[in-house]
Amino acid sequence: MAKQGSLGLGSFPTTRLRRNRADDFSRRLISENVLTTNDLIWPIFVMDGDNRREAISSMPGVDRLSIDQMIDAVGEAASLGIHAVSIFPNTKPNLKTPGAEESFNPDNLLCRAVRALKKSHPNVGVICDVALDPYNSDGHDGLLKDGIILNDKTIEVLCKQSIEQARAGCDIIAPSDMMDGRIGAIRKALDEKGFESVRIMSYAAKYASAFYGPFRDAVGSGGALNGDKKTYQMDPANSDEALRETALDIAEGADMVMVKPGIPYLDVVSRVKETFGVPTFAYQVSGEYAMLKAATDNGWLDNDKVILESLVAFKRAGADGVFTYLAPEAAKLINSQ
Repeated sequence: MAKQGSLGLGSFPTTRLRRNRADDFSRRLISENVLTTNDLIWPIFVMDGDNRREAISSMPGVDRLSIDQMIDAVGEAASLGIHAVSIFPNTKPNLKTPGAEESFNPDNLLCRAVRALKKSHPNVGVICDVALDPYNSDGHDGLLKDGIILNDKTIEVLCKQSIEQARAGCDIIAPSDMMDGRIGAIRKALDEKGFESVRIMSYAAKYASAFYGPFRDAVGSGGALNGDKKTYQMDPANSDEALRETALDIAEGADMVMVKPGIPYLDVVSRVKETFGVPTFAYQVSGEYAMLKAATDNGWLDNDKVILESLVAFKRAGADGVFTYLAPEAAKLINSQ
């Protein structure tokens, strides 16, 4: 008679785990995590103009879209089962200033895009990034003075930015700036203006990562960046600190939290979800996308298989959803299964 294994779950040869893997139907029955189109959030880059589409060289297959093109693309994505998008503006250089005033212009590119999108596709959830790097001539997420990021002054601008996004129709405000105390201030500002139902998804653990390069190309902030972002974004070596950051944001009123980047920080996703049990999201960032596409475009990896494998890893780690540029491709693959 075989002895039980150390976990009390049987041992070989009585227990053979390959039995359950023998057929497709049984593999489906015992699958611990399932990826659906409901898990996908599609980040989109929007630009000025009409009927324009501009390729981003460092992100093969991803384009900047004019508002009309964006509306068509979101309609196609919705037909695939993608119900939420996140919009990032490519702001014209002449509109960028040290004070990032364009960020709270009610007629800026992002606000116009949100209004148009909600008019055409009212049932698609719209998430808006709150940070100053698309509008700041210094390329930083906050206001810069004498080489120092001004935390509290930045928050004042972030609150103005959040209010204008909410007025435009944004469903979820997503502060990615990593300023201390900004979640509480934004929550208070939104509530005072009557936007109690607008949710906040905090970029609670955003790391000073080298994986953001293609994104900065896409929004046009990379060339303007003066210095680095290490004084406000997190050290990649730290995970305990991520729990402190997340705890503070939840206490200040965050409805959802995010970890960014994604695959290199799945341990952080897991710790955040297990510790707090709140809706937890992750961002498969531009550098991750670029690496996968470089490998698949060269025939080194199977495109369809690695897309789904990379995304189910987020579910396994505990993420409730994933921001990914692969969303339309992934949705088609999921729907074909």
